Amino acid sequence: MQRAKTVLGVLRERGRRGLPCDELYRQLFNPQLYLLAYGRIYANHGAMTPGVTSETVDGMSQRKIDRIIEAMRHERYRFRPVRRVHIPKKNGKTRPLGLPTWSDKLVGEVVRLLLEAYYEPTFSDRSHGFRPRRGCHTALREVDHTWTGTSWFIEGDIADCFGSLDHEVLLSILGEKIHDQRFLRLVRNMLTAGYLEDWKWGATLSGAPQGGVASPVLSNIYLHKLDEFVETVLMPEYTRGDRRDRNPAYLELQNLLAKARRRGDRVQARALRQRMVSLPSADPSDPGYRRLRYIRYADDHLLGFTGPKSEAEQIKQRLAQFLRDELKLELSQEKTLITHARTRAAKFLGYEITTQHNDTKKTGRYRRVNGQIALRVPRDVIKAKCAPYLDRGKPAKKTALINSSDHAIVATFGTVYRGVVQYYLLAGDVFRLHRLQWVMETSMLKTLAAKHRSSVSKMAAKHKTRIDTPGGPRVCFEARIERKNRKPLVARFGGIPLQRQRATELADREPVRVDYPQKELIARLLADTCEICGSKGNVQVHHVRALADLAHAGWQPSDWARVMLQRRRKTVVACDTCHDRIHSERPARPLTQ
Repeated sequence: MQRAKTVLGVLRERGRRGLPCDELYRQLFNPQLYLLAYGRIYANHGAMTPGVTSETVDGMSQRKIDRIIEAMRHERYRFRPVRRVHIPKKNGKTRPLGLPTWSDKLVGEVVRLLLEAYYEPTFSDRSHGFRPRRGCHTALREVDHTWTGTSWFIEGDIADCFGSLDHEVLLSILGEKIHDQRFLRLVRNMLTAGYLEDWKWGATLSGAPQGGVASPVLSNIYLHKLDEFVETVLMPEYTRGDRRDRNPAYLELQNLLAKARRRGDRVQARALRQRMVSLPSADPSDPGYRRLRYIRYADDHLLGFTGPKSEAEQIKQRLAQFLRDELKLELSQEKTLITHARTRAAKFLGYEITTQHNDTKKTGRYRRVNGQIALRVPRDVIKAKCAPYLDRGKPAKKTALINSSDHAIVATFGTVYRGVVQYYLLAGDVFRLHRLQWVMETSMLKTLAAKHRSSVSKMAAKHKTRIDTPGGPRVCFEARIERKNRKPLVARFGGIPLQRQRATELADREPVRVDYPQKELIARLLADTCEICGSKGNVQVHHVRALADLAHAGWQPSDWARVMLQRRRKTVVACDTCHDRIHSERPARPLTQ
């Protein structure tokens, strides 16, 4: 049962030691890797979404894994074209999203597991996107804690990064460490499978399909070359000097202060001390001091430079040239900016980042705020988050939720508000989200009042409660559903203190990362027993999108539906006969009164 974990552990160790990988393709013959991959992605929303065929996660079985492995042994497995749809972007444009078939998702997850295990130990510490235990907050915390004194921000954004990855460059990068031509051919087939849009086939001449399971790790492998270029070429060249030289004007005042103190002239000493506090102790324009810092999240990267603007322009040009010549990518001219850190703010991962400067604010005797990095909530973000809940500038009810239960209304508002607040808890001005709190709270109460044909004040009195939090008691709004012999379902809105939390760390949510032996569904599948009729052999897993689909009021559930409802599971292991009956059986007629 530990073979899959052992394989990944060996790959991880080889990657850490920089050893080449010669026999990666043969790992695709290991059925436990497919079971591990299945256990990680079956709960994703896209698992029930079909690609160019009707195949979904429903009907998953060990026989399907055996058929895939048999095709892999003879190199007959072929990826199908992805079904392409377009999803809107914030700027009004759209971006393509590829929807693979279930078998391709499963194989893609196995490929991702192998590549991530081998390459993850080699990735740069300055890369935070699509990586375990890393995310937006880890990148922002690194900027906040280590970029003190930055003068210029170079905001980098690669135009259409996922869609522009050059296949030959990517395969050559993989070929530097992976010396298994069969595995490289499989990756090439994955990249060149094409797409179907309006039932017309199109070739994928470049890029990794957005929506593909292995696309994130492939993009990190590709852009690791950018990380290496910045860390091994640019940073050593544009980083010099242990510390800044002392400011001559500050040193002169310091000498005069020492003389005044020796004379016992307190008045002059106090005046000199006040003048010293208004000056920097180090020379801000020291030509012998330079610092270049770098952070990357997916295709968005940010550089912080301490030095003149002319050198910042050179850095930007060299980045663009390296991307164009070596990686066949182009920097977006609209989004790649050079920003003065003290007078303007750079935008990165939804935050505004600036270097603080204030000659009047002191902590104790010193101006400790100068040079420190400040993270801020953009005002346009607050405006955009409030907009769906406003009508003519005032909070309004959400008509689409009026027919929902009180619990569903409070849960819907609470989930959205909690997600926004928790993301911006690193900002020093997170208190600005009080505006969003008031707008959403009023909109929620108006929705509840419209549902019950009551008033906002009565709804507030009904649902307001006080809860204990790590920051002390907080007022919030709560809706409960009592359940017999079970804990009640509780939905809450608010109760989160809008105070900065420097230690907040929110890593990207990944597919379920429970180890293979602890996965209940895998154990049920390996038991090879039908959970409906009790027969053994030839079982497969039936999946549904939501249990609510099986629990319609007034409908009599079938035996298989009762099994799923009693277990509170969206899966049931069934034999071929029972699974065919599930799909052929229509819902029973409503019970007559």
